[in-house]
Amino acid sequence: MTGNSPLAPVRPSAPAGDTPGPDGTGGRLANRPPGYPNAIVWLRVGILRDWRGVLGSFIAAWFYVPVALFNAVVLAAVAGIALAFTGGGLFADLIPDQVRDAPIVGRLVSSFMEQSGGAIGAFVGAGIAFLAGLLMVPILRFGGVDSGVSLIAQLAGMAAAAILVGVLYTLYRVLFEHRLLRVSGARELSRRERELIMPILHECAERLGLPGVPRLLVEDDLVSTNARTYARHIVVTTGLLTDPRDEIAALLSHELVHWRTGDEITSAFVRGVGLPLVLVHAVPTWLMRKFPHPATNLFVFVFFWPVLLTMKYLVQPLHRADVRAAEYRADLGAVVTGRTEELRAILERRKSFESGRSGWDEAVCAEHPPNELRLERLETVRAGHEPSAPEEPPRRVIGTKELFGGDDPVDLRRPAVIGGVVLLSFCLISSLLGIVQWSLFRPEAAVNGYFSALADRDVDDLAGWLSPEIEATVRNDTLLAELIKSTDYQPPKNVDIRDIERDDDLATAKVSFDLGEIPVETEVMLRRDEDSTLGVFKGWHVLGGVFALTVAADQEGLMINGVSVPTSPQEQTVRSVPGMYVVTAASNPLSEVAPQYLTVLPGYMSETLIQAIPELKPAAHDTIQAQVRAYLDECARQTVAAPQGCPFRLSGYSSAENITWKIISYPEPQIEILGPTAARLSTPYEGQGQAEVSGTYESYFGKDEFTERRSITVTGVVTVTGDELTFQPDVEE
Repeated sequence: MTGNSPLAPVRPSAPAGDTPGPDGTGGRLANRPPGYPNAIVWLRVGILRDWRGVLGSFIAAWFYVPVALFNAVVLAAVAGIALAFTGGGLFADLIPDQVRDAPIVGRLVSSFMEQSGGAIGAFVGAGIAFLAGLLMVPILRFGGVDSGVSLIAQLAGMAAAAILVGVLYTLYRVLFEHRLLRVSGARELSRRERELIMPILHECAERLGLPGVPRLLVEDDLVSTNARTYARHIVVTTGLLTDPRDEIAALLSHELVHWRTGDEITSAFVRGVGLPLVLVHAVPTWLMRKFPHPATNLFVFVFFWPVLLTMKYLVQPLHRADVRAAEYRADLGAVVTGRTEELRAILERRKSFESGRSGWDEAVCAEHPPNELRLERLETVRAGHEPSAPEEPPRRVIGTKELFGGDDPVDLRRPAVIGGVVLLSFCLISSLLGIVQWSLFRPEAAVNGYFSALADRDVDDLAGWLSPEIEATVRNDTLLAELIKSTDYQPPKNVDIRDIERDDDLATAKVSFDLGEIPVETEVMLRRDEDSTLGVFKGWHVLGGVFALTVAADQEGLMINGVSVPTSPQEQTVRSVPGMYVVTAASNPLSEVAPQYLTVLPGYMSETLIQAIPELKPAAHDTIQAQVRAYLDECARQTVAAPQGCPFRLSGYSSAENITWKIISYPEPQIEILGPTAARLSTPYEGQGQAEVSGTYESYFGKDEFTERRSITVTGVVTVTGDELTFQPDVEE
């Protein structure tokens, strides 16, 4: 079959479902390759073809490989330079003293270590620093992950985001391809150009079994002979139009295979997955293309070397395998159309008829197989319609079916079943985990658990709902445990969560409950746990769930909910939880304390000191009065002028005899409580008593009798000894 044989005209493809546009070329997906059931299959085949390139693009862009490379090189350079000057001394210091002191040998070893240690240390240190710098970025990137499940979830999220960006970018490139090409300089063919090249394009499509052709655009470039294939277009240069007709047919056959197999879809998806890196890489690529000069290249390398090296040594090698396979496959298009010799002639002249498709392609897709290898491949195949010569070696027969692999060359039936099972299992497990999360690990669960622990008076359960910083402290607080286990403690009841407001890892719960008979509305602050339960679930804990009560100093016998609080010479704090408390003091024969009811709410801050205010018992007043009277009666029994330890005495009679004392009226002392077990007794002026003293004395006229009265003022201290009150009068010296 020759290039001049008449063929039926082939119309540009307009797949079913595409609405014709104003120019008659069809809708937005017009001119896509025929042979696919629908556009989704076409896109899917291209997207799923090159998993190596996608993986390399994903790792390079989403794992911040350029940043890690920059960090590693800088650390390696700093470590290498530092150890180059100090490494000799460091290595020399490692030599044992016995070797260093040895004659001749010691000096030889020391000199060797000092001279070579710098170089060795520089290489070793630089290598270790380089590895540390590479690992530093992923460690920081995933430093907040607290379990393997969380790591897998984060990686899955990154992969899903990369795939979504890749698909959106691919759709963008496909849907807006015509506009993008027009902006880049491509134009419609003129009438003469169309009359020259369109018959050749239709002929090649006919020979390849293609019922449609892509849209053809041209770039004004008389120097280069190039053709580039996109998803729905082929762009040729005007220099190609001056070549022989058969060679043009060979090149178009090559490009039609690229178009039919969706190679641009594959390349676009690889670019889309690494789009963050593509945008950065576009800057140095544009500079080098716009200003081709060694100074520009040096400037670009100095500022963008991490990106350029990542492309060259990570992305390009992984994507190159698919690019080479696509070039070999496209060469077979010339074989099927009977243009083998023409393609051979082009390759032997080393014409590059396909340049990079974009800035990214110059780093990723521009590496064509060597021409010699492409020529060698052409010698091993022949078209199915070409008879083989008897003397030629056996060659593989190539037809359109072998070339294109059928309507859907990517068999997804088994992967689809596996993927469906995996997806169904994932959805089921996610649903179950979601139910568990919703039931047990919501903020509401923490609030309910916290108040349930209060209702159950369970300190261990209560500590589990508090922040980890105070959990152990609360769990070991025996005083708090006794306070809430007491029958005097009244926990909140009828708890109702009105609303919960979330703010990232913080939440505020509006709660109402009853304390005794008093309705209360308050807020409870919560924070999400940093650690996961079972590596999957993240619950919540209550912030500020335990509050401090300030107890005054020297509170002897103080009791809260019937639990004794240790006495301290300074103010002290006692932990408490929401509820009602009863503040009292231990009862004794001297004093008593009226119960004080204290209410503690979430967010409660103790502003007043808790202290027991003892009051004198009525019975204690009578007992003390009786002891005072007994004390005075005992004093009155003494027949001396100055009874020992008594509050009254006779003065002015130096020779008094036959002295007798009689209590006319007892004093009415005042009792001032000094503490739960001590009181001060004093006698006011209006409460003084009277004592009558009588006797005889020697006067000028002989023995005379006298009778006088003395005021009685009693002072002293009352203390509690066991179950008894003891009055101790003040004794005048």
